[in-house]
Amino acid sequence: MDHSSGEDTDISESEIEEYGEKSYEDLKSGSHSLKISDVAYTCPYCPKKRKRDFLYKELVQHASGVGSCSSNKRTAREKANHLGLAKYLETDAAVAADSSKPDTEPDSQTDPLADHDRDEMFVWPWIGIVVNIPTEFKDGRNVGESGSKLRDQLTRRGFNPTRVRPLWNYQGHSGTALVEFNKDWSGFGNAMAYEKAYEADHHGKKDWKVNHCKNSDLYAWIARADDYKAINIIGENLRKVGDLRTISDIMEEEARKTNKLVSNLTNVIEVKKLHLKEMADKFKETSQSLKQLVEEKDKLHQAYNEEIRKIQSSARDHFQKIFNDHEKLKLQLESQKKELELRGRELEKREAKNESDRKKLSEDLEQNATLNTSLSAAAEEQRKVDEKVLKLAEEQKRQKEDLHKRIIQLEKQLDAKQAVELEIEQLRGSLNVMKHIEDEGDQEVLKKVDTLLKSLREKEEEYDGLEALNQTLIVKERNSNDELQDARKELVNGLKELPRVGPIGVKRMGELDNRPFHEAMKRSYNESEADERATELCSLWEEYLRDPGWHPIKVVMVNGKPENVIDDEDEKLKDLKKNYGEEVCKAVTAALMEVNDYNPSGRYIISELWNYAVNKKATLEEGVTVLLNMWKKKRGSD
Repeated sequence: MDHSSGEDTDISESEIEEYGEKSYEDLKSGSHSLKISDVAYTCPYCPKKRKRDFLYKELVQHASGVGSCSSNKRTAREKANHLGLAKYLETDAAVAADSSKPDTEPDSQTDPLADHDRDEMFVWPWIGIVVNIPTEFKDGRNVGESGSKLRDQLTRRGFNPTRVRPLWNYQGHSGTALVEFNKDWSGFGNAMAYEKAYEADHHGKKDWKVNHCKNSDLYAWIARADDYKAINIIGENLRKVGDLRTISDIMEEEARKTNKLVSNLTNVIEVKKLHLKEMADKFKETSQSLKQLVEEKDKLHQAYNEEIRKIQSSARDHFQKIFNDHEKLKLQLESQKKELELRGRELEKREAKNESDRKKLSEDLEQNATLNTSLSAAAEEQRKVDEKVLKLAEEQKRQKEDLHKRIIQLEKQLDAKQAVELEIEQLRGSLNVMKHIEDEGDQEVLKKVDTLLKSLREKEEEYDGLEALNQTLIVKERNSNDELQDARKELVNGLKELPRVGPIGVKRMGELDNRPFHEAMKRSYNESEADERATELCSLWEEYLRDPGWHPIKVVMVNGKPENVIDDEDEKLKDLKKNYGEEVCKAVTAALMEVNDYNPSGRYIISELWNYAVNKKATLEEGVTVLLNMWKKKRGSD
């Protein structure tokens, strides 16, 4: 078939794709024979004077190069035929070609160094040269195609260049370009395949020397020593970007680097082993220390429990003693009552005596009746005193347990106060009893009453002094606490307006950290859209945090004490973690716990003096120290 007649007039550039499909169908139907041996192929669309034998891969590169070339030397029909051939080779003939490759195929297909002299000088990193790039004179200078377009063409042909850099001079585009490949051996293989493909299409370095400026086709080859040393624009640029190296030199350098890397890694491994051993020893030492601390803690806890048991036992014994004393006093009153009743019966027997005796008897009877009434009133008063003492003892026990957990000094003062009050009650009860049973002729009873009155006054004075001291301490403590809280608020308000210097500053408790939200959105959106979406999501979760109806916190017992923890089964938190990741969920739960700890009822952000070094609430002393340091620095600068 004659492919040269009427090629320029048969089809237009717009019909290339359609005609290429027709060529593809013709090849599928078997109208052209490609194979001339088990490993050799021929191009059915090239003129006979150009025909030569191709390997399968070379024929694919040839067909793709002719079909996509922009040279005016190739007609539209010729380009269409080669496009159809490339499609046929890549789809229908690829499997057959792979299965027909013999086991004796040269090693150069897998080893790019197999067919090359290892002492030959190449420009390294591997660089190809392209010449005869079409240019046109425009706006006072030569212009041509961009390097990226030529790079894409070479990539489609399977050469995988990393960059194509057109060379420019004072006249503009020079019509030449440097093709850069990867520095590794796969890059060398691509560079050699690139050179062989152009040589196979009679567009290599030798062909360029013969056909210099005779056509508009591209010519290409890999840069060697003569190109590097050339006194032209190609040589100048090669000397700027590369060096002359032999394959042996590069292999030896890689071997040295590999050995050095192995040596360095061996040293690193030894250092890591030593570090691991040190960590193991430190872990063992820490474990032993921790075990000792736990044992000491258990001993202290046991001693504390034993001391508490002793205190409780002593209190019970003290209350039992008080109760026994009251029982004895009650028995004494009962005995005196019986004795008075006996005297009354004796007085009744002497009623029959003379008038004076009768009057005396009458007086004795009246006195006896008065005494009986007084005894009854004294017994009732004693019963009330007993009840009051028991209630007072229970109240004292409860107060002792409460105050034991608070301030030690107030506990001692309150114990002294209660002891005085108890003694006063006892004295008052005894005094009331004595008042009811006193006898004008009984001097011993009168002395006892005087002694009780004196003791009662002393105890009341002592009680009043302790009560006044206790009230003074309570008022001072309350005033001091109010002053400290006011000072803390003023310190927080002052530091809030100043930049934080050092670990002490003001932290907004319950404020949501928006950085994890931005990081999560950057994984899915561009910079501007990620910021907008992160702000929207952060605002939504701030509303959730202020919602009192949402409370994903539960109470669990830890070491016998109730603690608040996050409910991991909450649907909102589970969806947040699933959609945006662990860090976003941690930011929300941290803000939630801060709100629950510092403002659970209002659920709004409050400012707190904070120690960022230890991540806990800072003391007032630490905040004042920061202010003093800032004042000293300002004074020193003035």
